[in-house]
Amino acid sequence: MADIYFRFLQFSLGLYDDREFLSGETLADFNWNDFYRFAKKQTLTGVFFEGIRRLPKKYAPGQNLLMAWFGQSQRIYQRNLLLNEAAAHIYKNIKTKGFRCCILKGQGNALLYPNHFSRTPGDIDIWVSAERDDIRRLAQQLANGKGDVGKESLNHIELMINGIAVELHPTPAILNNPLYNHRLQKWLKRNVDLQCSNVVELPDDAGEIAVPTCAFNVVYQLLHLYHHYFYEGVGLRQIVDYYYVVINDEALMIRDTLQEELKHLGLWKFAGAVMYVLHEALGLPEEKMIAPMDEKRGKLLLAEILSGGNFGQYDERYGFGHSSFGHNMQRLCRDLRFVRFYSAEALSEPIFRTWHFFWRMKNKK
Repeated sequence: MADIYFRFLQFSLGLYDDREFLSGETLADFNWNDFYRFAKKQTLTGVFFEGIRRLPKKYAPGQNLLMAWFGQSQRIYQRNLLLNEAAAHIYKNIKTKGFRCCILKGQGNALLYPNHFSRTPGDIDIWVSAERDDIRRLAQQLANGKGDVGKESLNHIELMINGIAVELHPTPAILNNPLYNHRLQKWLKRNVDLQCSNVVELPDDAGEIAVPTCAFNVVYQLLHLYHHYFYEGVGLRQIVDYYYVVINDEALMIRDTLQEELKHLGLWKFAGAVMYVLHEALGLPEEKMIAPMDEKRGKLLLAEILSGGNFGQYDERYGFGHSSFGHNMQRLCRDLRFVRFYSAEALSEPIFRTWHFFWRMKNKK
């Protein structure tokens, strides 16, 4: 069923010839309940509803499911309205306090979709160009009277502001391998000023925010996928996000430079895997790819996506539970499975995790 699901995803995004679905030739015995579960698993209910609303009524889901799906899409729409306003407000607040920052992924990615309100939003991730101690004080100021400051890890500080989850990032990405991570942090420092200067307007006069450039996102969002692939898993929503990053003409114009950066940061093999998935799931043509397809690694990645869903939340292969111990055991199993495909990162992960444990103990507030 994956093939027709992928074609309907492309149809919903306006990337696929619509005759197959508008004629109903493949929907006569289509199991819409299974498809709805798949949409929820991959956090794509809003995107898929864009396709459903285009179908002739006789080929659409039944009334009860259709109304449930419509309700979900409306909640996604309302949530995007809320997060757009919140992102603009927090961005302005941080700037007023004298910090440079940009909004990562999330509401910036939504601007790339045909319908800016169909993407299921998460939290608000903000890269703040400042020292860690300054960002700690900023977190306290932002949460004062409006929420609470939560856990701190090496690359973010969690807080709640008016019921919205926010993460402040001293650095937006970390790699397990110390050599590649050293290169990465130098690359991020070189690029931070430009990202904090790339200001865009949000829909419906919600305000303005700074977001990363396309060229930066080609590398950064691949890093984000790579991190979650090892940490817990990735879903099709993140793949759709990345599709809209790489099809930008800006990426093609500097493809040679981007390829050198990917190789320098140890991301070349994973880039080939992601290109394979983009080709299979969204029909990305080879001339738009930032790296040659790697079929072997790509098939493994696609299987992980279909099995685990959004951030691996539906992965039931291990049965370790949701405790801290269970989560660490699951990560160890992922390392063992990936070690022959991405040895530098997989072999470094347990060492990094041990170091990070002691770092958290030392910096615990």
